[in-house]
Order: sequence, then structure tokens, then C-alpha cells
Amino acid sequence: MPTIVFLDSNALAGPGDLDWRPLREAGQFTEYPRTPQPLIAERTRGAEIVITNKCRLTADVLREMPTVRLILEAATGFDNIDVAAARALGIDVCNVAGYARLPVAQSIVAMLLDHCNRIADYARESREGQWAACKDFCLLSHPTVELDGKRISIVGFGSIGSALADMLQPFGAEVCAVTSKPQEALPTGVTKVSLDEALATSFALSLNCPLTPANRGFVNAALLAKARRGLVLINTARGAVVNDADVAAALADGTLGAYYADVLTDEPPRPDNPLLTAPRSFITPHVAWATREARTRIIEALAANARAYATGQPLQNVVN
Repeated sequence: MPTIVFLDSNALAGPGDLDWRPLREAGQFTEYPRTPQPLIAERTRGAEIVITNKCRLTADVLREMPTVRLILEAATGFDNIDVAAARALGIDVCNVAGYARLPVAQSIVAMLLDHCNRIADYARESREGQWAACKDFCLLSHPTVELDGKRISIVGFGSIGSALADMLQPFGAEVCAVTSKPQEALPTGVTKVSLDEALATSFALSLNCPLTPANRGFVNAALLAKARRGLVLINTARGAVVNDADVAAALADGTLGAYYADVLTDEPPRPDNPLLTAPRSFITPHVAWATREARTRIIEALAANARAYATGQPLQNVVN
């Protein structure tokens, strides 16, 4: 059985609700909640399979792991691994694709509904006693709106974007996509639009595109100047696709009606990140993906590739 080392299992383990048996049955399994960069070489000594979520496996680090033949990324993104260096050293790298399609789309819908129904605001006011002090049967201190008929544009129409479109259509929303795909490749009820049109005409815009060198910080002051006033911006893609300071300024001057994000440029965030204190900014700590069901799917995918390696079967989701 292969020796398997998970360098940063706490990224998945969280509240302690996972069953690690699939990995324990796939090899001689050792897990470390977190691994500081200087300890990676020591902890992977003698291992054939290394699992990582966020540990940085640079070319220098990989050269200090002579027995490793397979690296399993416990996520979809693998920018923490030098995949070219791994290939040169004869190390396969595999990620886990598609595991978070439903929970991330569900989180985006939850963010939209929170904005439309002002759930957090009304719950806070009830706790503060404002409803109890109200002279009417209801405390109508914030306008609420319906998603029916609202244009929701999705920037990036991959697995998560398509799941979001499926979830939005029963609400009666007008779903649009900013995508390189042709109109005929989009599902019925989804209309292809340009980014400028999406910004100018949408009630809400959801960022679901991958981070690339070309789009880093593309949501900036110049782009937001094209937005319909009061646009709701949602980011569950990567924090670095937006310019934090420019988004905070757009919230302050009312260009944006709200900003919901599950990702920030630096994670954990710097205490002085302006989005943490900007008005109508709602930041969750990179947990949109992390339902128990999704984390279980990750464990099962990791174990399947570990078993495939042990038995000489083809690996799934090889990225190098």
C-alpha cells in the first residue's frame, strides 16, 4: 500500500464531521492539520502520495521530495503547485473537479436572497428590540424586492455558472451570461451578453470566472463606472479578480448597492482590507464550497486516485 501524507487536512476537516476511512483504506495514511513551509520536506520523506490544499509546492520543494510520484490537490485550483516542475520530475498532479458546483451556486442564491429580503438586517433589528418597540404589527424599515423579472448576469459560464442559472430560473429571473461560449451552446433561458451590457442593465452580477493573469483586478474603478447604479456584485470566484479599494469606494459612493464575497485577495485577510468595513459589504470566510457533502466528495475523489495509483489504473483529473 502506498504511503499517503496529507499536509493540511484542517482545510477540509473543519468541524470534525468527515470520515477519513476511504483514505486510510487506500494506503498508509498520515494527516497533519497544517504544515509550515519549512516542514514539508521532512513530513513527506518516504511518501509516494502527497495531498495538499494550500501548501505551496514549488520547484525547490518538489526536488526535496524524491519518493513522491503523485500529488493530489484537495481542491479544484492548483496554482499552489508548480505543475511543470512536477512533470519534469515525473510526478503526476491531479485536482478534484466539480465537487463544489452545487454548494457555491447555492451560496450565491443565498446572498441574492439576503439582499432581496434583508434577512440579516431584519434579524439584527429584531435582536436589538426594534420590532418589539414598533407600533405596527410589522417593522418595515428596509425595502424588499422580488427576483422575478430581475436581470442576473453571470460572468464565466462553467460548471458553477451553469448550476447558478438552473437555480435562478425558477425564481423568474432573467438570466444572462458573459462568456466566450456561443449563444447556441447556452441552455434555454440563458442569454449571452457583453460585460458592458451586463454591468449597465443587471440587477446583480455574479463573478464565476477563473483567475488568470489577464483578468487580475479587472473589476476596477474604470469598469465599475459603467455599472447601473445600485448594482449588486457577487464574487465567489477569486478575490484577486476585483480591486478591493475600488470596490470599497464604489460601495461608499453608492455605485454598488452591495458587495457579497466569499473570497478576498489575501486569505486570511489583512485587517486593513477596506472591504471588511465598507458599507453594504458582506464577506464570508471562503466557505461557500464547504458543505459536508462537498468535502466528502473531495475525500472520495482523493481516495479513488490513491487506489488507482496503487493498482496501476488511469488517474482522474491529471492537470500536468
